[in-house]
Amino acid sequence: MTTKQEDVLLISPVRDFVDAVNAGSEEGFLSFFDETTGVINDWGRIFTGHVEIKKWSDKEFIGAKGTITPQRVETNNGEISLWAGWKSNYYSGDSKFVFVVDGDSIKEMRIESAK
Repeated sequence: MTTKQEDVLLISPVRDFVDAVNAGSEEGFLSFFDETTGVINDWGRIFTGHVEIKKWSDKEFIGAKGTITPQRVETNNGEISLWAGWKSNYYSGDSKFVFVVDGDSIKEMRIESAK
């Protein structure tokens, strides 16, 4: 059975984050992370703060025309795990995005194996 994006119930800020990424909005994407302490952990590669996150994103995320197609979501111990199809000019395939949120902000996003 195929799950459509609209069938996966995402809560804010993850829902708004996915919308910003799919719209290709670099400003919108970055706005979810604290300018100095926000973290991206991409398979163990750590990028902290807007300068490092933007440099990574320019090549591998927003700059690679990436889109996220949500497939499944779970919340556990304050983390939101999103299994999704990822398609970009850099890499395409199923991925797991784990979000640590604080209100409307994302403190950390980890990208892991979807398995």
